[in-house]
Amino acid sequence: MVQSSAANVDDYLAELPDERRAALTELRRLCRSELTGFTEVMAYGMPAYERDGVAEIAFASQKQYISFYLMRGDVREAHAERLAGQDMGKGCLRFRKAAAVDFDLVRELLRSTAARPGTVC
Repeated sequence: MVQSSAANVDDYLAELPDERRAALTELRRLCRSELTGFTEVMAYGMPAYERDGVAEIAFASQKQYISFYLMRGDVREAHAERLAGQDMGKGCLRFRKAAAVDFDLVRELLRSTAARPGTVC
């Protein structure tokens, strides 16, 4: 699944293969618990979390990996040491297998994102 036409996050999760559903459901749970004041939406065919109408976090099930989109450069810079060994694009953290998702790292990134507003890349 690269881009979903699901109307909401529940529908998005329901259409995932079983081997990925649990990991993405946990990503959602973390986002909902850590991103107080954010709104959960579907954007560009994936779950996203907006503050003041601007998406700062998203995740998706891609063909070859699970993507966690961290759209705040300041948060990436603040966690550069922790992100150094990760498979990371400009704003996308990639986990090749569902079992490899580092939920502790994701929680840290979510908490830093929630702590204060910042500029989205």
